[in-house]
Amino acid sequence: MHRPVRRARKHLVRYGNEHKQATRQRIIEAAGRRFKRDGIDGSGVSTLMKDAGLTNGAFYTHFASKDELVATAVTDQLQTQNASVATQVAPGRAGIEQIVRWYLSPTHRDTRDEGCPSAALLDEIGRCPDATRQAYTEGVLTVADGIAARLAPDDPLSVRTMTLTAYAMMAGTLQLSRALTDRQLADRVLDQGVQNALALLGVAEPGCAATAS
Repeated sequence: MHRPVRRARKHLVRYGNEHKQATRQRIIEAAGRRFKRDGIDGSGVSTLMKDAGLTNGAFYTHFASKDELVATAVTDQLQTQNASVATQVAPGRAGIEQIVRWYLSPTHRDTRDEGCPSAALLDEIGRCPDATRQAYTEGVLTVADGIAARLAPDDPLSVRTMTLTAYAMMAGTLQLSRALTDRQLADRVLDQGVQNALALLGVAEPGCAATAS
């Protein structure tokens, strides 16, 4: 008499929305770091998914395209930057000098993948599709308006353009310092940039700027 063959039951693991969201966020954060390190064009989907500890096939479970991931990662990076500023520096105008000195510091310069997405990606974002540029615009305005609110709490929009100009100047200064091979010169560029940004924002007198050398 033959015994019935027992078929092994396959246990299907079903992940809930919480797990899916956590996985999506892991991809976004890993992509943000990789984009800032290697650039958008220099970061393929396979590399991005490897950084997140996932297979290529999982990518399209979370994103329709790489462009969608880029826009989402840029937004996430700017939100993180804004939240960091809000929680780690003093309120009001007292915090502006802290922001400027952190931004134009050797530590920030030397940790590209953990730093500002503008300094790392601005030239590439300018060539991205409209959706990515719109995501960047909304994100960078949040950062700039947070600084503007410290400068002119009664009318932050009146200093929005000036704040954006200072932000752009700081991003460009950081980019130049990263590109220079002369470390001492690169450090002096940062020091001068601090003084220039503080003067533009009205936190320091123009005469306080360091002498260029």
